[in-house]
Amino acid sequence: MAKDGSTAATDGTTTGSGDIARSLELLWGTGDRPSRGPKPGLSLDRIVTAAIAVADAEGLAAVSMRRLSADLGTGTMSLYRYVPGKAELLDLMLDRVLGEPLPSRTEPNGGTGPADGTGPADAPAPPADWRASIDAMARTYLDNLRRHPWLLKINQARTVLGPSALRGLELSLTALRSMGLRDSELISVIITVNSFVEGLARTRADEAEAVRQTGLSDQEFWDNQRPYLERAMLSGAYPMMAGLSEDTFSSEFDHFEFGLRRLIAGFEALVEERSADRAAARK
Repeated sequence: MAKDGSTAATDGTTTGSGDIARSLELLWGTGDRPSRGPKPGLSLDRIVTAAIAVADAEGLAAVSMRRLSADLGTGTMSLYRYVPGKAELLDLMLDRVLGEPLPSRTEPNGGTGPADGTGPADAPAPPADWRASIDAMARTYLDNLRRHPWLLKINQARTVLGPSALRGLELSLTALRSMGLRDSELISVIITVNSFVEGLARTRADEAEAVRQTGLSDQEFWDNQRPYLERAMLSGAYPMMAGLSEDTFSSEFDHFEFGLRRLIAGFEALVEERSADRAAARK
Protein backbone atom coordinates (compact mmCIF):
# COMPACT_ATOMS: atom_id res chain seq x y z
CA MET A 1 0.00 0.00 0.00
CA ALA A 2 1.33 3.43 -0.93
CA LYS A 3 1.88 6.03 1.72
CA ASP A 4 -1.19 7.91 0.52
CA GLY A 5 -3.38 4.92 1.32
CA SER A 6 -3.95 3.77 -2.25
CA THR A 7 -3.09 0.27 -3.40
CA ALA A 8 -0.23 0.20 -5.89
CA ALA A 9 -1.00 -1.77 -9.01
CA THR A 10 1.60 -4.33 -10.03
CA ASP A 11 0.78 -3.94 -13.73
CA GLY A 12 0.95 -0.16 -13.70
CA THR A 13 -2.52 0.31 -15.18
CA THR A 14 -4.23 2.06 -12.29
CA THR A 15 -4.00 5.81 -12.08
CA GLY A 16 -3.39 7.22 -8.62
CA SER A 17 -1.56 4.08 -7.52
CA GLY A 18 1.75 5.79 -6.86
CA ASP A 19 2.75 8.77 -4.75
CA ILE A 20 -0.26 11.03 -5.34
CA ALA A 21 1.42 14.04 -3.75
CA ARG A 22 4.38 13.73 -6.12
CA SER A 23 2.13 13.22 -9.15
CA LEU A 24 0.21 16.37 -8.28
CA GLU A 25 3.43 18.34 -7.86
CA LEU A 26 4.60 17.23 -11.29
CA LEU A 27 1.23 17.84 -12.96
CA TRP A 28 0.77 21.30 -11.51
CA GLY A 29 4.41 22.35 -11.59
CA THR A 30 4.82 22.88 -7.83
CA GLY A 31 7.59 20.34 -7.26
CA ASP A 32 11.34 20.95 -7.22
CA ARG A 33 13.10 20.66 -10.57
CA PRO A 34 16.38 18.74 -10.88
CA SER A 35 19.23 21.25 -10.74
CA ARG A 36 22.22 18.99 -11.33
CA GLY A 37 23.17 15.52 -12.43
CA PRO A 38 20.77 14.60 -15.28
CA LYS A 39 21.79 14.42 -18.92
CA PRO A 40 21.68 17.86 -20.62
CA GLY A 41 18.48 18.26 -22.65
CA LEU A 42 16.55 15.73 -20.61
CA SER A 43 13.24 17.06 -19.36
CA LEU A 44 9.96 15.86 -17.94
CA ASP A 45 8.32 16.73 -21.24
CA ARG A 46 10.75 14.49 -23.18
CA ILE A 47 10.23 11.61 -20.77
CA VAL A 48 6.43 11.79 -21.02
CA THR A 49 6.60 12.12 -24.81
CA ALA A 50 8.86 9.08 -25.07
CA ALA A 51 6.61 7.03 -22.76
CA ILE A 52 3.52 7.83 -24.83
CA ALA A 53 5.36 6.89 -28.03
CA VAL A 54 6.29 3.49 -26.59
CA ALA A 55 2.76 2.89 -25.29
CA ASP A 56 1.23 3.85 -28.67
CA ALA A 57 3.54 1.51 -30.57
CA GLU A 58 3.84 -1.47 -28.22
CA GLY A 59 1.30 -1.13 -25.44
CA LEU A 60 1.46 0.07 -21.86
CA ALA A 61 3.30 -3.04 -20.65
CA ALA A 62 6.31 -2.05 -22.76
CA VAL A 63 6.73 1.22 -20.86
CA SER A 64 9.43 0.95 -18.21
CA MET A 65 12.06 3.27 -16.79
CA ARG A 66 14.76 1.00 -18.23
CA ARG A 67 13.20 1.10 -21.71
CA LEU A 68 12.78 4.88 -21.61
CA SER A 69 16.34 5.43 -20.48
CA ALA A 70 17.53 3.42 -23.48
CA ASP A 71 15.31 5.34 -25.90
CA LEU A 72 16.41 8.67 -24.45
CA GLY A 73 20.04 7.69 -24.31
CA THR A 74 20.49 8.29 -20.60
CA GLY A 75 20.92 6.32 -17.41
CA THR A 76 17.86 4.97 -15.64
CA MET A 77 18.73 6.87 -12.47
CA SER A 78 18.61 10.13 -14.41
CA LEU A 79 14.91 9.53 -15.10
CA TYR A 80 14.20 9.09 -11.40
CA ARG A 81 15.39 12.64 -10.84
CA TYR A 82 12.31 13.75 -12.78
CA VAL A 83 9.64 11.17 -11.97
CA PRO A 84 9.54 8.63 -9.10
CA GLY A 85 8.39 5.66 -11.16
CA LYS A 86 5.97 4.20 -13.68
CA ALA A 87 2.86 4.80 -11.58
CA GLU A 88 3.48 8.55 -11.40
CA LEU A 89 4.57 8.58 -15.04
CA LEU A 90 1.21 7.04 -15.96
CA ASP A 91 -0.57 9.97 -14.29
CA LEU A 92 1.46 12.38 -16.43
CA MET A 93 0.87 10.37 -19.61
CA LEU A 94 -2.87 10.31 -19.04
CA ASP A 95 -3.12 14.04 -18.43
CA ARG A 96 -1.05 14.71 -21.55
CA VAL A 97 -3.24 12.67 -23.90
CA LEU A 98 -6.42 13.99 -22.30
CA GLY A 99 -5.18 17.45 -23.24
CA GLU A 100 -4.49 16.65 -26.88
CA PRO A 101 -7.95 17.63 -28.21
CA LEU A 102 -8.01 20.89 -26.22
CA PRO A 103 -7.43 24.37 -27.65
CA SER A 104 -3.88 25.68 -27.31
CA ARG A 105 -2.87 27.15 -24.02
CA THR A 106 0.32 27.33 -21.98
CA GLU A 107 0.15 24.63 -19.35
CA PRO A 108 0.92 25.63 -15.74
CA ASN A 109 3.35 22.77 -15.34
CA GLY A 110 5.62 24.25 -17.96
CA GLY A 111 6.46 20.96 -19.58
CA THR A 112 3.87 18.21 -19.91
CA GLY A 113 1.96 19.84 -22.78
CA PRO A 114 3.02 19.54 -26.43
CA ALA A 115 6.55 20.84 -26.78
CA ASP A 116 5.98 22.90 -29.93
CA GLY A 117 2.37 23.99 -29.45
CA THR A 118 1.24 22.26 -32.63
CA GLY A 119 -0.89 19.25 -33.41
CA PRO A 120 -4.15 18.11 -31.76
CA ALA A 121 -3.77 20.63 -28.93
CA ASP A 122 -4.57 23.38 -31.46
CA ALA A 123 -8.09 22.02 -32.04
CA PRO A 124 -10.86 24.66 -31.96
CA ALA A 125 -13.00 25.25 -28.91
CA PRO A 126 -16.20 23.17 -28.57
CA PRO A 127 -19.20 24.36 -30.65
CA ALA A 128 -21.69 26.66 -28.97
CA ASP A 129 -24.68 24.39 -29.63
CA TRP A 130 -24.80 21.57 -27.08
CA ARG A 131 -25.84 19.01 -29.69
CA ALA A 132 -22.84 19.81 -31.85
CA SER A 133 -20.70 19.80 -28.71
CA ILE A 134 -21.77 16.28 -27.77
CA ASP A 135 -21.10 15.17 -31.33
CA ALA A 136 -17.62 16.74 -31.22
CA MET A 137 -16.91 15.29 -27.76
CA ALA A 138 -17.76 11.78 -28.92
CA ARG A 139 -15.76 11.95 -32.15
CA THR A 140 -12.75 13.52 -30.47
CA TYR A 141 -12.70 10.89 -27.74
CA LEU A 142 -13.07 8.05 -30.25
CA ASP A 143 -10.15 9.45 -32.25
CA ASN A 144 -8.10 9.75 -29.06
CA LEU A 145 -8.76 6.11 -28.17
CA ARG A 146 -7.80 5.00 -31.67
CA ARG A 147 -4.50 6.89 -31.49
CA HIS A 148 -3.82 5.74 -27.93
CA PRO A 149 -5.49 2.31 -27.52
CA TRP A 150 -3.63 1.81 -24.23
CA LEU A 151 -6.09 4.26 -22.68
CA LEU A 152 -8.63 1.43 -22.69
CA LYS A 153 -6.34 -0.60 -20.43
CA ILE A 154 -6.18 2.04 -17.71
CA ASN A 155 -8.34 2.00 -14.60
CA GLN A 156 -9.39 5.65 -14.33
CA ALA A 157 -11.73 5.24 -11.38
CA ARG A 158 -9.37 7.36 -9.25
CA THR A 159 -7.62 9.58 -11.75
CA VAL A 160 -5.13 12.11 -10.41
CA LEU A 161 -6.55 15.30 -11.90
CA GLY A 162 -4.08 17.52 -13.67
CA PRO A 163 -4.55 20.77 -15.63
CA SER A 164 -5.52 19.08 -18.91
CA ALA A 165 -8.15 16.86 -17.30
CA LEU A 166 -9.71 19.76 -15.44
CA ARG A 167 -9.58 22.03 -18.46
CA GLY A 168 -11.27 19.41 -20.60
CA LEU A 169 -14.04 19.04 -18.04
CA GLU A 170 -14.38 22.83 -17.83
CA LEU A 171 -14.79 23.13 -21.60
CA SER A 172 -17.30 20.27 -21.71
CA LEU A 173 -19.44 21.71 -18.92
CA THR A 174 -19.35 25.14 -20.54
CA ALA A 175 -20.48 23.68 -23.86
CA LEU A 176 -23.32 21.73 -22.21
CA ARG A 177 -24.55 24.44 -19.86
CA SER A 178 -27.25 25.58 -22.32
CA MET A 179 -28.99 22.23 -21.88
CA GLY A 180 -30.46 23.63 -18.68
CA LEU A 181 -29.90 20.44 -16.68
CA ARG A 182 -28.77 20.10 -13.09
CA ASP A 183 -25.04 19.97 -12.45
CA SER A 184 -25.07 16.27 -11.59
CA GLU A 185 -27.03 15.58 -14.78
CA LEU A 186 -24.48 17.44 -16.90
CA ILE A 187 -21.76 15.22 -15.45
CA SER A 188 -23.94 12.22 -16.25
CA VAL A 189 -24.27 13.37 -19.86
CA ILE A 190 -20.46 13.37 -20.15
CA ILE A 191 -20.20 9.95 -18.47
CA THR A 192 -22.90 8.52 -20.74
CA VAL A 193 -21.25 9.77 -23.93
CA ASN A 194 -17.78 8.65 -22.85
CA SER A 195 -19.05 5.22 -21.80
CA PHE A 196 -20.75 4.75 -25.16
CA VAL A 197 -17.57 5.69 -27.03
CA GLU A 198 -15.36 3.53 -24.81
CA GLY A 199 -17.64 0.54 -25.32
CA LEU A 200 -17.41 0.71 -29.11
CA ALA A 201 -13.69 1.48 -29.06
CA ARG A 202 -13.01 -1.45 -26.73
CA THR A 203 -14.95 -3.82 -28.98
CA ARG A 204 -12.91 -2.72 -31.99
CA ALA A 205 -9.66 -2.98 -30.06
CA ASP A 206 -10.62 -6.45 -28.81
CA GLU A 207 -11.38 -7.56 -32.36
CA ALA A 208 -7.95 -6.42 -33.53
CA GLU A 209 -6.32 -8.12 -30.54
CA ALA A 210 -8.16 -11.37 -31.28
CA VAL A 211 -6.77 -11.36 -34.81
CA ARG A 212 -3.24 -10.82 -33.50
CA GLN A 213 -3.55 -13.56 -30.88
CA THR A 214 -5.18 -16.23 -33.04
CA GLY A 215 -3.89 -15.42 -36.50
CA LEU A 216 -7.44 -15.81 -37.79
CA SER A 217 -9.17 -12.98 -39.62
CA ASP A 218 -12.76 -12.14 -38.72
CA GLN A 219 -13.92 -13.79 -41.94
CA GLU A 220 -12.00 -16.99 -41.17
CA PHE A 221 -13.31 -17.03 -37.61
CA TRP A 222 -16.96 -16.85 -38.67
CA ASP A 223 -16.46 -19.21 -41.62
CA ASN A 224 -15.40 -21.89 -39.12
CA GLN A 225 -18.70 -21.48 -37.28
CA ARG A 226 -20.91 -21.24 -40.34
CA PRO A 227 -21.91 -24.96 -40.63
CA TYR A 228 -22.96 -25.10 -36.99
CA LEU A 229 -24.86 -21.83 -37.13
CA GLU A 230 -26.68 -22.82 -40.31
CA ARG A 231 -27.85 -26.10 -38.71
CA ALA A 232 -28.97 -24.19 -35.62
CA MET A 233 -31.01 -21.73 -37.73
CA LEU A 234 -32.69 -24.59 -39.62
CA SER A 235 -33.60 -26.38 -36.39
CA GLY A 236 -36.46 -24.00 -35.62
CA ALA A 237 -35.13 -23.39 -32.11
CA TYR A 238 -34.12 -19.82 -32.90
CA PRO A 239 -36.93 -18.29 -35.00
CA MET A 240 -36.00 -14.66 -34.31
CA MET A 241 -32.38 -15.21 -35.25
CA ALA A 242 -33.32 -17.27 -38.31
CA GLY A 243 -35.60 -14.49 -39.53
CA LEU A 244 -32.93 -11.77 -39.48
CA SER A 245 -32.02 -10.21 -42.81
CA GLU A 246 -28.74 -11.23 -44.41
CA ASP A 247 -27.15 -7.82 -43.87
CA THR A 248 -28.01 -7.67 -40.15
CA PHE A 249 -24.40 -8.07 -39.07
CA SER A 250 -22.86 -6.23 -41.99
CA SER A 251 -19.70 -4.28 -41.16
CA GLU A 252 -21.08 -1.46 -43.29
CA PHE A 253 -23.63 -0.55 -40.62
CA ASP A 254 -22.22 2.35 -38.58
CA HIS A 255 -23.05 1.56 -34.96
CA PHE A 256 -21.24 4.68 -33.79
CA GLU A 257 -23.38 7.03 -35.88
CA PHE A 258 -26.58 5.19 -34.99
CA GLY A 259 -25.86 5.18 -31.26
CA LEU A 260 -24.65 8.77 -31.12
CA ARG A 261 -27.74 10.05 -32.94
CA ARG A 262 -29.98 8.13 -30.51
CA LEU A 263 -28.11 9.50 -27.50
CA ILE A 264 -28.46 13.07 -28.71
CA ALA A 265 -32.15 12.50 -29.48
CA GLY A 266 -32.66 11.18 -25.96
CA PHE A 267 -30.94 14.20 -24.44
CA GLU A 268 -33.06 16.48 -26.63
CA ALA A 269 -36.24 14.90 -25.27
CA LEU A 270 -35.04 15.52 -21.70
CA VAL A 271 -34.08 19.13 -22.43
CA GLU A 272 -37.49 19.77 -24.01
CA GLU A 273 -39.21 18.16 -21.02
CA ARG A 274 -37.30 20.36 -18.57
CA SER A 275 -38.01 23.45 -20.67
CA ALA A 276 -41.72 22.66 -20.67
CA ASP A 277 -41.67 22.13 -16.89
CA ARG A 278 -40.02 25.53 -16.34
CA ALA A 279 -42.53 27.23 -18.65
CA ALA A 280 -45.44 25.61 -16.79
CA ALA A 281 -43.98 26.70 -13.44
CA ARG A 282 -43.88 30.33 -14.59
CA LYS A 283 -47.59 30.39 -15.37
